[in-house]
Amino acid sequence: MYAIIKTGGKQVKVEEGQTIFVEKLDVQEGDKVTFDEVVFVGGESAKIGAPLVDGATVEATVEKQGRSKKVVTFKYKRRKDTHRKQGHRQPYTKLTINSINA
Repeated sequence: MYAIIKTGGKQVKVEEGQTIFVEKLDVQEGDKVTFDEVVFVGGESAKIGAPLVDGATVEATVEKQGRSKKVVTFKYKRRKDTHRKQGHRQPYTKLTINSINA
C-alpha cells in the first residue's frame, strides 16, 4: 500500500517503513506527525481524491531535523571587477512512515 501526500508545497509518494526528507516541520525529534492532506491511496483498491481522499491519514515519526549540503551561487561580470558569492543550506525534516490509514 502506498499514498501520495501534500507537504511543504510538494507531493510525496510514501510507503510504510519508508524514510523521507521533507521541508522543515515545526516539531521535535521523536514526535509523531499526522498528514491529513492525502491525494491518492493505492494498493489493492485505489482511492483518488477530489482533491483529497476523505478520512485518509498518514502517520510518521520524526527522526531528525537537519540542514542539507551547502549550495554555492557565484555571480560575476567579466571585466567589471564585480563578483558575488553566496551560500545556502536548506533545512529539512527526516521522517519514517509508520502507517497509512485509508
